[in-house]
Amino acid sequence: MNRRSVWIVAITLSVGLAAGPARTQSITPARALERLFITEPIREEWFAPAFLAAVSLARVQSIVAELRRTYGVFRRLDAVGGDYVVVLERASVPARILLDADGRITSLFLSPARAHIASMEQAMEPFRTLPGRVSVLVLEEGRDRASLNPDLPLAVGSAFKLAVLAALKEQVTAGRRSWRDVVELRPEWKSYPSGILQDWPDGSVLTLQTLASLMISRSDNTATDVLIHVLGRETVETLVPRRNRPLLTTRELFMLKTPSNQDLLARYRSGDEAVRREVLRDLARRPLPPLGDVNAAFARGPVAPDIEWFFTARELCGMMARVTDLPLMGINPGVADRRDWARIAFKGGSEPGVLNLTTMVEGRDRKTYCVVATWNHDTPVEDDRMTIPYGGVLGALK
Repeated sequence: MNRRSVWIVAITLSVGLAAGPARTQSITPARALERLFITEPIREEWFAPAFLAAVSLARVQSIVAELRRTYGVFRRLDAVGGDYVVVLERASVPARILLDADGRITSLFLSPARAHIASMEQAMEPFRTLPGRVSVLVLEEGRDRASLNPDLPLAVGSAFKLAVLAALKEQVTAGRRSWRDVVELRPEWKSYPSGILQDWPDGSVLTLQTLASLMISRSDNTATDVLIHVLGRETVETLVPRRNRPLLTTRELFMLKTPSNQDLLARYRSGDEAVRREVLRDLARRPLPPLGDVNAAFARGPVAPDIEWFFTARELCGMMARVTDLPLMGINPGVADRRDWARIAFKGGSEPGVLNLTTMVEGRDRKTYCVVATWNHDTPVEDDRMTIPYGGVLGALK
């Protein structure tokens, strides 16, 4: 579903500031960045108010604390051009920082950590300490390099959209559709964010290429549902494990998890596949609940965790292999650093209690790697606890 852009391990925040009288910075950018890693607690006055309006102080504290917990204490700060590298005990973190005239942070970018690791086993260790259910798979040229419960089906959120893209690609390759085919956006196809199409006017004309690109790069839920309706639910279902039938649209998933539809949720849970399809037909006759009701439900933590899309890490690598050659797969590189790889294909997924990262990369030596990590828990997961070690695994493959 990707209600948040959780697959980006970096903090990327730039806030426009009004012009005003020039003043002298009271601290250098290097010192301000170093201070984040050596002084506790991180203080509110170190940041411009507009920065903190965009991201909470707790979020910054969480990321820095997780970096230190995973990779050890601060060692030094190296200048690289106009940017920096934060060198920790067991990793290096490329960083960029901007200050206002008063020396307060207005923009901060922390790239995925590049772990200093001696072995893949060491890179995998943080995943073994995560609470709940965890699955990790690292493939090198299609062969297992490292794994942790790789055949355990877990909820993967928006990573299921790889199957929608694979079904679309099959139809385009077979000549039944073209990437340039156009579709009119219908109100009954609109879902909730993540994404932008839910706010577009009804009747907007979109190409299949645009829909697919938004579905993958922005995890646009409405784009996903449009494609499922255009392709046909049953078409996509031929590519997914039977445990995911009937394949839910994102709109249907939100509606089943909304308190006002608990009667249909109960029927859906207790019924066989035929009953579930009947429930979805009944659901289609109900209006989309107010977004506030959905947000309130999710704010309390995981909701109906059995209503999801379930894949193993190995299945996701197989699905990624079907679409990795499509240029749109590299629009959003996720945790991988573009400077390290000749090609990147990425899709992630999340909702409260669910986090997935699925990446296929090609090295400069033309070797291909697939890295999948999924974390399910009965409480909201701390994204940084998985995204940071995930970046370490990618770093170990370079």
